[in-house]
Amino acid sequence: MSMRKTQEVLRLYFELKLRQRQIARSANVSQSTVHDYVERFGAAGLHWPLPAEMSESDLERKLYPGDPGVLRPAAKTPPDFAHIHQQLQEHKHTTLQLLWEEYRAAHEDGYGYSRFCHHYQHWKQQRDLVLRQLHRPGEKLFVDWAGATMPIYDPATGQAHSAQLFVAVLGASNYTYAEATLDQQLASWIGAHVRAFEFLGGCPQLVVPDNTRTGVSRACRYEPDLNPTYQEMAMHYAIGVLPTRPRKPRDKAKVEVGVQIAQRWIVAALRHRKFFSLGELNRAIAELLDKLNQRAFKKREGSRLSLFEQLDRPALRPLPVERFELAEWSQATVNIDYHIQFDKSFYSVPYQLVRQTVEVRATPTIVEIFHQRKRVASHVRTAKPYVAVSDNEHRPAAHRAHLDWPPSRLVQWAATVGTQTQEVVERILQAQPHPEMGYRSCLGIIRLGQRYPLARLEAAAERALVTGAVSYRSMNSILRHNLDQQPINPPSAPRSAPEHNNIRGAAYFE
Repeated sequence: MSMRKTQEVLRLYFELKLRQRQIARSANVSQSTVHDYVERFGAAGLHWPLPAEMSESDLERKLYPGDPGVLRPAAKTPPDFAHIHQQLQEHKHTTLQLLWEEYRAAHEDGYGYSRFCHHYQHWKQQRDLVLRQLHRPGEKLFVDWAGATMPIYDPATGQAHSAQLFVAVLGASNYTYAEATLDQQLASWIGAHVRAFEFLGGCPQLVVPDNTRTGVSRACRYEPDLNPTYQEMAMHYAIGVLPTRPRKPRDKAKVEVGVQIAQRWIVAALRHRKFFSLGELNRAIAELLDKLNQRAFKKREGSRLSLFEQLDRPALRPLPVERFELAEWSQATVNIDYHIQFDKSFYSVPYQLVRQTVEVRATPTIVEIFHQRKRVASHVRTAKPYVAVSDNEHRPAAHRAHLDWPPSRLVQWAATVGTQTQEVVERILQAQPHPEMGYRSCLGIIRLGQRYPLARLEAAAERALVTGAVSYRSMNSILRHNLDQQPINPPSAPRSAPEHNNIRGAAYFE
């Protein structure tokens, strides 16, 4: 029994002179308890009214000298509530009934089941104390997706698409921003942040999101990894991102309440209206959002808007000059042709990075490639699929030299040697399905011109044309065996077949 109720019983008895039965009904205690209080008060030598300096604990010591009282622990073996709580958390099928039976099996003089549960709940309440958070003006913006969705109907088919609701709440003023998005993907998440900053007219110091996959790549209680695009946006606006702890909604209680309010005053208010585009839906949300922020508080003066003007707006940092441009980040492995594949196209990187993992940052116009946080390549993004965008500086020297010899240049070089050599090169290029397939043979002939005099090369080309052996191997053999220095015998005329009855001739087979 609390000392406050004891004092009330004594006040009713000594000041109002009520009978004990009336006092028992008024104080909601038994008549015997009233009698016990009065007897103890007289035995303690006290007089009413009590001295002003006497505290409740002093009164308790006077009334119950040497009495253990109800506040003193019972002489029973107390349970290990920390271990019991851990068992309930780790094993979902464990119950208090089972844990109590195990406790009583080990301690026969222990608590009964009802007292066991009472003491456990008291221990848990003491453990789950909540720290009241004080938010400084302009410091934190809490953001989250609402659980409720809003339908958008296709004008042609009438099919409904569920739009998501993004909510942002400032910590000091509770000033709220909300908008509908088509999905919860990264582009919608970043775009909603950008429009929220523009709605506020400035940037907070910190943004507090949930551990959603669009914002946090790896959820961790102590060191969460941010999505690279989300982190880049934070750097652009010079803000910090402080994700909440996993499964700790109290860390973002502001936006949790903001989500509930947005669902009640926006989603529920628009439930009877039908929308056929995202823009139409967001215009309706904006109208209700203004009313929500201007609505007067019930338990305090002002509104969200008035507190925002007074507290948060002066403390917000100015927006950057340029709006953040959404960039898509991904990883890729450099192929053996020193190109990476992104969005069905191919982009070159320095050949030294073959088989290395690189990061790709892509905007609607530019594709940038990073290795160990250093930019190694930048290309204009192509809209055509399966197109290779290459930088000649990324190729090794041998590949650059190879590509420096187009078919026209090979023919022009051969013409400087002589007409026979030119004809050999032209025949080699024409004999292949694609001219590049004959590059190796032509480059081999050019190297022969570096080893032998050009006059000998021209003579070897003439012999190759006469004999019909037009190739690098035949010309190399002619020069190696000095056949180019021997007179060329014209091919002999074909001999006619002898006359004989058993020889039918070609005409027979026609």
